[in-house]
Formats: sequence, structure tokens, C-alpha cells
Amino acid sequence: MSENKQNSVKGERTMSQGFIAQYAAEAAMQTDGVARLDPGGAAAIKAAFGYEHEGSGVQVVFREGSDDIVSITVYPVIYYGQIVPEVAWAIQEHVKMNVEKYTGLVVDSVDVHVKDIVQQEEEEAAHA
Repeated sequence: MSENKQNSVKGERTMSQGFIAQYAAEAAMQTDGVARLDPGGAAAIKAAFGYEHEGSGVQVVFREGSDDIVSITVYPVIYYGQIVPEVAWAIQEHVKMNVEKYTGLVVDSVDVHVKDIVQQEEEEAAHA
């Protein structure tokens, strides 16, 4: 896992991609119309072996040669009946705002890849 290291007056601070992904995942989940985030294959394999994947459903990549600019990809599952472009736009805004506010990093882009659309009743029954 790569880390973001920055020197400050009080010493060095380090931010992992997983730490940033957790902020992004939290912001995405607070967006209206988002049922959950799809963890993807790698996270499912880690979970099968008992490892917890940080920021499940989110990928964070630091820009090459920069320690303070990131690109984020979010993989949401949204509720049926939602206007997909509007939900995607809201996810982009929430993720960018929260990650920049709480980490001090610059978010270059937030890509949203909708993985599925589900009925709200089905999603609630699956997690009951």
C-alpha cells in the first residue's frame, strides 16, 4: 500500500490510500440514492481470508510524482428509480469536498462507476 508522506514543522505525517478511501467511502454512502458500495473482487478475496479491506468500494491513486494530489474511483450500487447522473454527480461533489476538507489533499478527479441498481426493499431484506 503506498503512502502519502509530507514533512511539516512538527515532523512527518503519513496518509495511506486506505485511510483516504475510508473518508471517500463515508462521503459516498451519505449520498442520497446510494444503497452500498461494491467492494469488487480483490476486497472479496481479502474478506474470505479474514482481512478487512479499508475503504471498500473505493480506489485511491496518487498522481505520479505528487504526494498531495489524488484521483478517486467509487463503485456504488444505487437504488432503482434514482436518476443515475444526478446520484453520480452528488457522489463526486461529496467525495471531493470531504476528502479535501479532512485530509488537506487535492482531489484531481472522482470517477463513479455504477456497479448495480437494486430495489430498496431487496437491499433492506438482504441486510436484515
